Amino acid sequence: MFDLPRAQERCGALIDKARRAGADAADAVAIGSVSESVGIRLGKLEDVDRSESEHLGLRVFVGQRSASIQATDMSDAALDELASRAVAMARAAPEDQFAGLAPEDMLARGPFPDLDLSDSGEPGPQKLRALAEECEDAARAVPGVTNSEGAGASFGRSVVALATSHGFAGAYGGTSHGLSASVLAGEGARMQRDYAWRQARYGADLPGPAEIGALAGRRAVARLDPVRPPSGNVPVVFDPRVAGSLLGHVVAAMSGPSIARKASFLLDKLDADLFAPGIRIVDDPLRPRGLRSRPFDGEGLPTAPRALVEGGKITGWLTNVASARQLGIAPTGHASRAAGGAPGVSASNLHLEAGTVSRADLIADIDDGVLVTELIGQGVNAVTGDYSRGASGYRIVKGEITGPIAEFTVAGNLLSMFMHMIPADDLEWHRAVNAPTLRVDGMTVAGG
Repeated sequence: MFDLPRAQERCGALIDKARRAGADAADAVAIGSVSESVGIRLGKLEDVDRSESEHLGLRVFVGQRSASIQATDMSDAALDELASRAVAMARAAPEDQFAGLAPEDMLARGPFPDLDLSDSGEPGPQKLRALAEECEDAARAVPGVTNSEGAGASFGRSVVALATSHGFAGAYGGTSHGLSASVLAGEGARMQRDYAWRQARYGADLPGPAEIGALAGRRAVARLDPVRPPSGNVPVVFDPRVAGSLLGHVVAAMSGPSIARKASFLLDKLDADLFAPGIRIVDDPLRPRGLRSRPFDGEGLPTAPRALVEGGKITGWLTNVASARQLGIAPTGHASRAAGGAPGVSASNLHLEAGTVSRADLIADIDDGVLVTELIGQGVNAVTGDYSRGASGYRIVKGEITGPIAEFTVAGNLLSMFMHMIPADDLEWHRAVNAPTLRVDGMTVAGG
């Protein structure tokens, strides 16, 4: 796998070759990764995987025409061919008045902040196996657990480098540790499955494997003998396991490309009151040890924390350079990049700030409602905001969480859901997208 100096060197070499091949401007990205995982099932080793990859991506501009291409061969001869082919493709492409590199005066300049993303320790396969075994043993020890889909432990290391023909060069690396378990409870037609998992930049930031395994076991047992809830318009409470998905819909609708295509339910809602005044959603790419932290974006612009929702309103669109030019605004440093294709748009570490009431108090006045712990399907219309998802979880009766429920749908419209959203005070920080328990009144539940 690339180390940081080599990744930067290959990017620089590819830029030079593109200019010699006739490109007016170019940028190059190098992405390298190595990962290792061990899976255990029923106490036996089930799989050991290791993968390594190196990818180079090149985007070239010839006038207002552009093309992108990627390769895995890092030799000089291969890069010469890659550059020549990319320039030939660009010359044959249609003109795009919005194509181009980021404004030079807006580029991020080093030294870049140290975000503490790389753990120096590497567990190795024997340690990973021991972690997975302990995790599964704890899950299977929970009374009522009858079978296992397995437990796994993983470690990965990655490198990202970016260079442009107008002076930007930067790189950063990171590590990832993961633990998971998935088990079944009950027998025959009664069987129910659930899981638990955690991921962190540093192994020391993970809970112990026994804690993760026991949580998976308890969750599976708690789901035994579900029923369908009655249909009706009732309060729906989203557990933190799924509450973050609502933030994802906010970000997708704020995406500059979606706004430029007029394909977002937030179109013309820039100054509207969409949320209760106390709701605040923050994007923080500079969070130390954050799972999506990055010191610069996919086009070499600086990143910075930003409130996406504040005072009941969204604070603007999230753009890359092309969509910013289409919308006539400044780019916001949200360009995302893979080895192939043009830059997209993405947020980084997201969180919805905690409310002031406990989870128990949040549901205390609900006579009849549902607590959703799992969502199924992709029933969200990005243009209208209509929302309909399959779900499972628990019924709420007279302010208490009662028995498990399954095979029902929750439906509404995201604009109405946002306005009625109430957060609890139980925000956790171990995901890339973090949200507390969220209550949304007036949704439609379709069950039995």
